[in-house]
Amino acid sequence: MAQKTQDNAAGPVVTEPGRVRNVVLVGHSGSGKTTLAEALLAATGAIPRSGTVTEGTTVCDHDPAAVRQQRSVALACAPLVHQGVKINLLDTPGYADFVGELRAGLRAADFALFVVSAVDGVDDATTALWEECAAVGMPRAVAITRLDHPRADYEQTLQDCQDAFGENVMPIYQPMLGDDGVSIAGLIGLVTLRVLDYSGGYPPRSAEAEPEHLNPIQEDRNQLIEGIIAESEDETLMDRYLAGELISTDTLVPDLEKAVARGNFYPVIPVCAGTGIGLDALLDGLVNGAPSPLEHDLPVVTGVDGSPRPPLTCDPDGPLVAEVVKTTIDRHVGRVSLVRVFSGTLRPETAVHVSGHGLTERGHPDHDADERIAHIYSPLGAQLREVSACIAGDICAITKSGSAETGDTISGKDQPLLMEPWSMPEPLLPIAVVAKSRSDEDALAKNLARLVAGDPTMRLERNPETHQLVLWCMGESHADVVLDRLRAGGVELDTEPVKVSLRETFGTAAKGHGRHVKQSGGHGQYAVCDIEVEPLPRGSGFEFVDKVVGGAVPHNYIPSVEKGVRAQLERGLVAGYPVVDLRVTLVDGKAHSVDSSDAAFQTAGALALREAAEQGQLTLLEPVDEVVVRVPETYVGAVMSDLSGRRGRPMGTEGDGGSSLVRAEVPATELVRYAVELRALTSGAGTFTRTYARHEPMPAHLAEAIRKEHAAAR
Repeated sequence: MAQKTQDNAAGPVVTEPGRVRNVVLVGHSGSGKTTLAEALLAATGAIPRSGTVTEGTTVCDHDPAAVRQQRSVALACAPLVHQGVKINLLDTPGYADFVGELRAGLRAADFALFVVSAVDGVDDATTALWEECAAVGMPRAVAITRLDHPRADYEQTLQDCQDAFGENVMPIYQPMLGDDGVSIAGLIGLVTLRVLDYSGGYPPRSAEAEPEHLNPIQEDRNQLIEGIIAESEDETLMDRYLAGELISTDTLVPDLEKAVARGNFYPVIPVCAGTGIGLDALLDGLVNGAPSPLEHDLPVVTGVDGSPRPPLTCDPDGPLVAEVVKTTIDRHVGRVSLVRVFSGTLRPETAVHVSGHGLTERGHPDHDADERIAHIYSPLGAQLREVSACIAGDICAITKSGSAETGDTISGKDQPLLMEPWSMPEPLLPIAVVAKSRSDEDALAKNLARLVAGDPTMRLERNPETHQLVLWCMGESHADVVLDRLRAGGVELDTEPVKVSLRETFGTAAKGHGRHVKQSGGHGQYAVCDIEVEPLPRGSGFEFVDKVVGGAVPHNYIPSVEKGVRAQLERGLVAGYPVVDLRVTLVDGKAHSVDSSDAAFQTAGALALREAAEQGQLTLLEPVDEVVVRVPETYVGAVMSDLSGRRGRPMGTEGDGGSSLVRAEVPATELVRYAVELRALTSGAGTFTRTYARHEPMPAHLAEAIRKEHAAAR
């Protein structure tokens, strides 16, 4: 098992933001992101050629949960240096459950490299992610991987990318087949017309293209040149090209790089981590085409009180503003925070201010604290290599912060600032957990607090009605990782079915007689009351009315009757759920001059309500949520049919960009596992939100089953 270590070797350091590239690797699970990252690290000498840290782990997938699940489950930072430029590779999980790690990677990056498998092509989830990057103006490129697989189909995958991602997605290299006519042995640059020959291994031999290489690529080359010229800032270039002028490589390459950095052009590069094909071309492309932090708009900042502040610039000499993009708790090192510095310079032994605002509803209360940063590290997977500073635009790690959580802002102690938080999806899969013993309860609470601090996609709540401790997760795989980490922290726990907060109410009017008379020596207990119960419109709550005449119930005991009725309403009458929307009228009663008491009339009030429940018709109410499902058009019919099967009422559909929104009202009891089932129904492309609408009567057969279950448990 990999352990986080503080390595004596120094990490790479840069002194100007223009020498940094922050690149996030995105794509579906199994596309080859982590394998590609390891190959790039090995190609630049950042790690040994094997790329192995310990048996069963790699630099990026060192998390024990990643080893067990055999896939990435967490964001990993792996810096390398190429041509004097530091490239921070941010490897993200491809599975939808870990979208929070992906969003953190997007926040820390200035450029997105979409990794698409030549075997599996483009899925709907990857297309949705492309649209998400487009919405925030993130420059992008595409790497088509796994070219050495027997089922690889580069041409079809390229076509899939162009169909899914739209215009200006164009290859800048063309694969060349080897002597066997099947395997790929090299690449030819469509702009540079240089051949990269990998037949002798990595690094390749580079030479000018021969005439026989040109005919097969001419059409693709012409399309590429026209695409570059269309994005050029030189408005005369297109006229010159159409007039037949041969546009030089020295003109085309800078225009291509500018278009990529601006996010107007999306180059496609074929790569193969196993054979090394395209690694150098990809590295060159990232250095020359990906924008530096100087070219990326920075998040909005305010004072910690929300007061406006001037926009940030990526200036190492500016005010310190950094953000915690990931927090992990390691049993050897403690709290490790991955930090993107947006402005200023973070130095060791510096007093800073840590602010966290805006995630209170997910178990992250607003907090502000002054701390001292002792050491700064350059992370390489699990390794932490100490560095002297981290400038604006770069990424580093700090340890042992007492308060820093994912999403927090780190700023100067003398000038505290707060960054606008990034968008996080709502966790929609509830998991109820319970400690196996009382001795485990403290450990469970402590470990949960640590996990919530590091994972803003998880929400922790104690349901006041069902008394369950509920973890809201993104899906089953996310829940598995959370539970594994809890158990790894020494917590013995179980899970149990999640209970939905139901309500009870009266369907018809009823009367109740409560008589509490006991004599056991000394003062006895005596209280009698008669009540009338009538249902109220939904949402009205509870009303208590006093209509006693003649002092049958002394005035000072009337509040006692109400208190007893309210207590019984909270405990429930037939299924253990709170009773709502009714009026209770106290109409008569009896008291004793010596034996009556507050406690006696509380008991009598509760007894009267229970007798009324036996006579009246009680109804169970279930919460109904407004659900909005976002899916590709092809899944609309399947989603609507599924919602109908969940007793849902479809409210209509509407288009939203390249997706469709399906609106429906669905009982919450039918949505407990909907996060998992929708993903299976839509091949991972569907997402949804839910908002409480109201409580409605539950069907009689379902209500009866709950009543019997409650009676059996008593």
